[in-house]
Amino acid sequence: MTFTSKPASRWRTRAIVLLLFLVVGGLIWSQLPRGAYPTDVSRVGAGRPALVLAFDMNYGGGAAAMELMNAVRRDYAERVDFLVAHLGMADGQAFAARHRAGDGTLLLFAGDGELLGRLHHPRDVDELRHALDAAFGR
Repeated sequence: MTFTSKPASRWRTRAIVLLLFLVVGGLIWSQLPRGAYPTDVSRVGAGRPALVLAFDMNYGGGAAAMELMNAVRRDYAERVDFLVAHLGMADGQAFAARHRAGDGTLLLFAGDGELLGRLHHPRDVDELRHALDAAFGR
């Protein structure tokens, strides 16, 4: 005769549910962008060079470009502002339309706001570094 106690069964069920929530929560957390980027695109032309990513969370190009930005940000952060134009927000949409940018497009601006370059879906970190060096020097 096999006995299953109800308290032990409830404990197991709760533990499994808790574990499931932790796994799902960890998965969601791992998909969040690394390091917050300012979204104030009015900073473009305010005297400091800027790299602006057009980002739409519904597509993958912007997320891939953001990973590349994360990889180089530390090397350029002292001289270049890293910004994001969120395409889900009105100011981001207007900015992207004005500069003909879509999800995953990186725009390089001089300190006076002059558009120096546009990079659509960079393939790798080297391509992004090359564009940054060409626009802003070493």
